[in-house]
Formats: sequence, C-alpha cells, structure tokens
Amino acid sequence: MFGIDWLRPETLIASFGAFAMIGVCAIVFIETGLLVGFFLPGDSLLFVAGLMVSAGAIQIPIWLACVLISLAAWAGDQTGYWIGRRVGPAIFNKSDSRFFSQENVSRTNSFFERYGSRAIILAHFVPVMRTFVPVAAGIGQMSYRKFLKYNVIGVLGWGSGVTLLGYFLGKVPFVAEHVEYFTLGFVVVSSIPIAIEIIRTRRQQKTESLID
Repeated sequence: MFGIDWLRPETLIASFGAFAMIGVCAIVFIETGLLVGFFLPGDSLLFVAGLMVSAGAIQIPIWLACVLISLAAWAGDQTGYWIGRRVGPAIFNKSDSRFFSQENVSRTNSFFERYGSRAIILAHFVPVMRTFVPVAAGIGQMSYRKFLKYNVIGVLGWGSGVTLLGYFLGKVPFVAEHVEYFTLGFVVVSSIPIAIEIIRTRRQQKTESLID
C-alpha cells in the first residue's frame, strides 16, 4: 500500500519481532539524528506503534513507549545539533547524492527563517524538517540552552503525542478493524506540511529569480 514494502510502518515494526520497541526507537534516532534518515516514516511509525501497544502486539505500557520514543527523538536531535555545530556548513554545502539533496537544504533554511526558534518545535511534525532543522540549528550556532528548551517541548509533543494518538484511536473498534486505511490517511495528513513548504520555497525562489 505504501509503495516500498519495507518502509511500511507495520513491516518495519514486525521485522524486529520481540524487540519491536527497540527497533522503533532506533528508527526514530536515525531519522532525527542522522542526515541519511530523512526518508524514514517517523509520523506513521509512531502512530502504528501506538496502535500496536493498544492492541497488545507490543507488550509494554503506553507510558513507557512514550518515554522511550521521546528519549530516542531527543538523543537524535542532540546528535544532529552537535554534528552541525562541529562539522559546520560543509554538511549543507555538499553536492546532491542519493541520500542528500540541496532542495532539502533550501526548504530547511526557508523553514527556519519563517519560524525562527519555534522551528525546533514545529519541525518534529514535518517530514524531512525534523531531520535537517537540528543540524541547521547547530550550524547557525544557536545557543545550546535555547535549543535544548525548544527541543524538549518538541520531542515530548511529537514523540508522546503521536504515539498516544495511535494508542487511543486503537481502542476504537472501527479503527482497530481498518488499521491500514487509518495509517495511510495519517501518512497523507502528515505529508501536507512538507508539501506546503515545498510550494512556498519554490514560489520564493521564483520571486527571487524574477527580481534578479
């Protein structure tokens, strides 16, 4: 249903078997902390993880799932920030490759300019942005204290919020019987912010080119 079968949240989680939550946390860390993880399905993964905890497929308390996922996101963001702080602009100046795109860099810069420090919070709810914004914060020399404050709010809101959403919706019989459709719907909804940002970035680039 999602095109690339191994990127389906259910497939990813099931592949870890009894260590499903460890696998979820590892994926969250890679997506938020390493530039190569921008393509991973963070939002839908957390949503499905919440559904699976609700159904008993992942046998841990929901509060523990939220804590572990939030910690993984926090650790990933810290890694991204310090990569940006230590390595600097060389990261964003590299040429396009299979796992890196200058278009994503342009979107990140536009996102940061639009929302300022709030971007640290909001980026968690936008695919691709939650991978690149912490690195951009490090490159921009944002004070660590400020980054940490906004980052904690972001990881709690995203890591716990999306997981809890899946958990409570999973208790609704209709949702439990149509998990794939609700997961697909969640993927579509979570993709709307990045689509809007792409359109805004392209319009801005077009405007700048006309002015030049």
